[in-house]
Amino acid sequence: MRTQWRHLLGNHPLKRTSKISSLNHIRPCFYSSLTNSTIVSSNPSVSWPQSMNVLIGLFSESDSRASKGVKTEFSHQVSILKDELLKHHNDTQTVHKLLRDLGSPLFSSYIDGSALIELLKQIYKFPVLALEVFNWRRKHANFTFPISREEYAKGIRVAGQAKNMDFAIELFTEAINNQCKTSVTYNALMASYMVNGLVDKCQSLFREFKKDQSCIPNIVTYNILISVFGRLMLIDHMEATLQEIYNSRLIPNVYTFNNLITGYVTAWMWDRMENTYLIMKQQAAEPDVGTYKLMVRGYAHAGNLKKMEEMYELLKQHSDEDNIQLIKAMICAYCKSSCVKKIEKIDSLLNLILEEEYSSWLIVSLIRVYAREKLLDRMEAIMNVAFDKKVAVTSVDIMREIISVYYHHNIVDKLSSFVKRAESAEWILCRSLYHCKMVMYSSERRLEEMENVLEEMEKFGINSRTKKSLVILCIAYSTWGPKCKLEQLVALMLKLGYDIHWEKMPL
Repeated sequence: MRTQWRHLLGNHPLKRTSKISSLNHIRPCFYSSLTNSTIVSSNPSVSWPQSMNVLIGLFSESDSRASKGVKTEFSHQVSILKDELLKHHNDTQTVHKLLRDLGSPLFSSYIDGSALIELLKQIYKFPVLALEVFNWRRKHANFTFPISREEYAKGIRVAGQAKNMDFAIELFTEAINNQCKTSVTYNALMASYMVNGLVDKCQSLFREFKKDQSCIPNIVTYNILISVFGRLMLIDHMEATLQEIYNSRLIPNVYTFNNLITGYVTAWMWDRMENTYLIMKQQAAEPDVGTYKLMVRGYAHAGNLKKMEEMYELLKQHSDEDNIQLIKAMICAYCKSSCVKKIEKIDSLLNLILEEEYSSWLIVSLIRVYAREKLLDRMEAIMNVAFDKKVAVTSVDIMREIISVYYHHNIVDKLSSFVKRAESAEWILCRSLYHCKMVMYSSERRLEEMENVLEEMEKFGINSRTKKSLVILCIAYSTWGPKCKLEQLVALMLKLGYDIHWEKMPL
């Protein structure tokens, strides 16, 4: 059965409609809502790309107070404390002294908790330190004001980021006991479960949340669920969650659509990815930098270079930051394409990242594309990077691409040097490597070196008495001599039961 939403994703019109009419048109599109039947088991080990960035984005609405705090007068004071804490983040005693001397008066000046929330936001890349800071605030009774709901929510998220789920659950329970239970605290614990791969617990908490009469799920809650289902590629469940958003009379925001797009990219559903973006543009949720990054990545994986480049231009209009992972994905897309100017485009993108940032798969992709284009110098340069970084090629096809370059340029000595390095670096070895060396040595009448290749093959467990190996020797001896070796070789081949096509032998 196909829903109206799927119909929209498959056949979305490009004409522009009003925001209100667009929302009303989409609202009744799903055939099912999110019930207990949608709760599925999952593997806790499932990972999610850039999970903490997802977590931060999910809570942008809930953290409005903290976000505004960046622009207020206390931002500078918080930054001073942050800088001091980062200098001594490995020294717990010094951290506590700084919190006592600088943090205590700062936190006391903002009883709504905004100073603590802003500090935790600024040190989120150091989750252990952030957890220490929150725990210090929690344990010290010299404050005359209790921990706020927002502080509890931030603490739960910090604990999740630090992978301390026991403490996150403890804080959630404490918030309930202190009458600080809200949608925000539920969302914080759900998101912490999500980023730690505890999807079953996340969904179980959502069921509990829906039964709670004191607070109700909001758009952030459903964004988390969509993200959970997207990571599991449960597209039907993801779309059913969107339907429940409309049934609950909530309005999807930019993070809702970004999570949908992420799910479609993960599932390689390029049409739905693209049409979700088009629907998004017609509604109240204008695409942001995160949207453009997702679209660039999606088009790169889909091999749609034209739209990838168009979306990348849009991204550059909204952000000056070079996203390393995105650039790598684009390079990989060019490597796999038949684009005439792909080498020029690859080199242009490589200028945006440092050699130290090359990942293993990127290095191997570059080796392959330079080999296919017979670009010897560039191929050898990137192979040197691979050897230095101890990146091993494990594909026989790529090894054959490499040796074809040396054969094309007729440089057997460089091929021989490469084979020795590949042997030492434990790259995958194949018979073609050694056969190519034998043929090239034979063509230069270097028969002794050609014969030595047979010993190399045996050394690395490659049978040197295959028919092809012996035929290469036959051709060499029949061309250069000596005749006695040729006769011995023919006798050996007959003994091994190999057919000899004399008419093809240059005897």
